[in-house]
Amino acid sequence: MLLLGLDIGTSSIKASVVNAQTQQVIASASFPEIESEIIAIKPGWAEQSPNRWWNDTQQAILKCNAQNKYDPKDIVAIGIAYQMHGLVLVDKDQNILRNSIIWCDSRAVEIGNEAYEAIGGEKCLSCLLNSPGNFTASKLFWVKENEPELFEKIDKIMLPGDFIAMKLTGNITTSISALSEGVFWDFKNNTVSKDVLNHYGFDENLIPGIKELFSPHGHLRKDVADDLQLRPEIPVSYKAGDQPNNALALNVLEPGEVAATAGTSGVIYGVSDQLSYDKHSRINSFAHVNHTTATPRVGILLCINGTGIFNRWTKNIAGAHISYGELNELGKAVKPGCHGLFAIPFGNGAERMLNNKIVGAHFHNIDLNIHSTAHLIRSVQEGIAFSFRYGLDIMRENGMNPSVVRAGRANLFLSDVFAQTFADVNNVTIEFYEGDGSYGAAIGAGIGTGIFNGTEEASKNRNPLGCIEPQQTSLYNELYDGWKQLLDVHLRRTV
Repeated sequence: MLLLGLDIGTSSIKASVVNAQTQQVIASASFPEIESEIIAIKPGWAEQSPNRWWNDTQQAILKCNAQNKYDPKDIVAIGIAYQMHGLVLVDKDQNILRNSIIWCDSRAVEIGNEAYEAIGGEKCLSCLLNSPGNFTASKLFWVKENEPELFEKIDKIMLPGDFIAMKLTGNITTSISALSEGVFWDFKNNTVSKDVLNHYGFDENLIPGIKELFSPHGHLRKDVADDLQLRPEIPVSYKAGDQPNNALALNVLEPGEVAATAGTSGVIYGVSDQLSYDKHSRINSFAHVNHTTATPRVGILLCINGTGIFNRWTKNIAGAHISYGELNELGKAVKPGCHGLFAIPFGNGAERMLNNKIVGAHFHNIDLNIHSTAHLIRSVQEGIAFSFRYGLDIMRENGMNPSVVRAGRANLFLSDVFAQTFADVNNVTIEFYEGDGSYGAAIGAGIGTGIFNGTEEASKNRNPLGCIEPQQTSLYNELYDGWKQLLDVHLRRTV
């Protein structure tokens, strides 16, 4: 039996086919070959086309099939991971009404701040575990206020993974985990938040039917199955946001376990058994994939918008002919600290851990006689690692104190400079695991369809591939202190 996992990312769509018996990846493919663009009509806005996601999803699946490593008819279930917090709107005929307002869009920051004050900070944090902030509910209110005629046509609101599941099956569903990431879920009362609906004036009928996260969310339509060379009626049996899903892929399921990713955005994601929250909402709490009312499992999420996208910007500056591997090798040739060059990596919208301030990306102390492209590259990767330290210190304030962080050898963690700096400045051991978001989605599909009897059985074959230990903690603590002083200057200047 084979499982198909889909990862609906910001940069591309990835598909992986996994053997359910061995839990090994048989084939993987991504589409498009170059990174998808983010549509920014105005500063601080970020949108993408859901129909483009659907086209790219189909192409990624067909690319997998074209490798001829398996019979597509042997696939028995589909799982979906997706970029979190995006807003997708459809009418009663399931037609897309506008581009998706995606996770790094900043237009609704003040809307969320006003909701926090109106509902009451204590109620928001104790019930929602978050400020409404710049999440999906606030983005929907922006549409209501600024595009009222379009708003009246909305039949259902969705997250990106819900949309792909709808295209595969014709069904629209959601889960507690998904509702919590949109800040629609009341943890204290275990229901859709009446406070959020009433404050924003939303009809509860906009919310899709709630299903268990690990369960059939619909079955593959025959016409879609024919186009994708798959069997009709196989279930889409799992949907989860990319960070809870990444934690599943890395076997981060129990209290105290921590995962990290460094793709377009950077994330540290820890698991708690408490309905905990940061009093300033700089980090966020969502229902984890294995959360239940009886056994709470809350994902504590630190998100940094300006990580991999800053590294990509550096690559573009270095030249289109340079690969990421070559970029990383150039950075390795420079000593730690880059001869005084520091990079502030917050150039991709409002940063939650900086209290939703837009600080921007900056370089400090450029010496035109010393600093080269290689210095620029290393300073960016060190600056990104320093931003993780800034966020992890906030998580430590809130009781999350990891000595080990699990990660996949992907994206920035492919860079020796970044990975070692991350270990050193955070004083943690990094354990690396095989598998990525599409792998986790495939495993989730196996749980949702009953092939695996729960998360424990699904993770029994997961063992680390290797690890990185901290080596120069004193040096990097000193460098971090210098970097943080520069960041504090920018924070004081930003209203």
